[in-house]
Amino acid sequence: MPAEVSIILPVHDAEPWLDECLRSVLQQDFQGSMELSVFNDGSKDKSMTIVEKWKVKLEGSGILVVIGGHNCPSPRGVGYAKNQAIAQSSGSYLCFLDSDDVMMPQRVRLQHEAAARHPTSIIGCQVRREPPNSTERYTRWINQLAPDQLLTQVFTSHGPTVVMPTWFCSRAWFSHVGPFDEGGRGVPEDLLFFYDHLRRGGGVVRVDQSLLLYRFRPGAATQSILESTIWTHRVCFLEERALRHWATFTIWNAGRQGRRLYRSLSEGVRRKVVAFCDVDKKKIKKGFYCYEESQECAVPKLRPQPSPPAGKAEAPGARPALPSCPATLCHLREAGPHRGCTGGQPEVPAPAGGPGLPSLQLTALSGHTQAEQRGESNCPTASPVGLVVHGSVSVSQNAVSLESWCF
Repeated sequence: MPAEVSIILPVHDAEPWLDECLRSVLQQDFQGSMELSVFNDGSKDKSMTIVEKWKVKLEGSGILVVIGGHNCPSPRGVGYAKNQAIAQSSGSYLCFLDSDDVMMPQRVRLQHEAAARHPTSIIGCQVRREPPNSTERYTRWINQLAPDQLLTQVFTSHGPTVVMPTWFCSRAWFSHVGPFDEGGRGVPEDLLFFYDHLRRGGGVVRVDQSLLLYRFRPGAATQSILESTIWTHRVCFLEERALRHWATFTIWNAGRQGRRLYRSLSEGVRRKVVAFCDVDKKKIKKGFYCYEESQECAVPKLRPQPSPPAGKAEAPGARPALPSCPATLCHLREAGPHRGCTGGQPEVPAPAGGPGLPSLQLTALSGHTQAEQRGESNCPTASPVGLVVHGSVSVSQNAVSLESWCF
């Protein structure tokens, strides 16, 4: 008989944390049937000895334990291990758990209830970070996003708006979207799955209780993903979901990050950029930026070429950027007669493969850097970089973000 819920647990050299992790599985108060699906991704420590010890306790409490794995010299990666753990499991719902994290007793019960109400959604939850002060701003961002921001802020961060170790979803929906990318170390498999989930019209729901102790570890696989890799995926998704639907847009901030966004755009989307907008009089005075890099120097030259002009807010269709502090992200706004309206929402074509995201205005968006997710920073210093007004794209060193009327 298939279980109602399968807890998906990839394991690689998790000896220091496994006892606490597996004890939290045993302590779940969910009254339905559960199984634990463990996949050993080439552990070299005593992880599997610990799993075998807990298998006896768990099965004695009615929780079936399924164990798979390999003994290859090198791990195959988190995406592969999760896919294998799912393949060997039977539950109608999947509860994802990292081997260094700890579930609160009510986690499976509350997320199962939410998933039953939202069968095509990823269900997340609030978290408690360990150590408590390791990533304070990032933790606040995880826990305090409003329900609509779980969708509209997909452009603001280096990862999904509900963090992967909190995910809970139906097996049917996972099969519709998945599997995870198995590219291995350095591949953001959770972000890629999250984007595919949104493309297929999936929702994002968070249970607003702290249901997971989410451990920060400097050596975790997440830390192997380059910022440039995340940036590339985010810009492509931004183009797909928003920019390709706009006739023109401006980029607020003619500085390094604004120019970086411009250079990162595909040629067709780049042609839609009509201006860089900035408040720096020196930049405005120069008039034009060249995005091609000079062979003689490592930074883009300034010279009068037909590249997007840097100008004041009087640039066609642009309007002043919102006042913001260094921790505030930039904003994207659609152009046209609906700009700034507070009433009805204009209709826009849905992107191919799924419905459009909701039409919402966001105010100041707190950003976080990848360095902060690693615990290296708690106070980003970059100021916002500009965004748009016929669409406007605002870029900061923290992130590309969105304050959209509709897209």
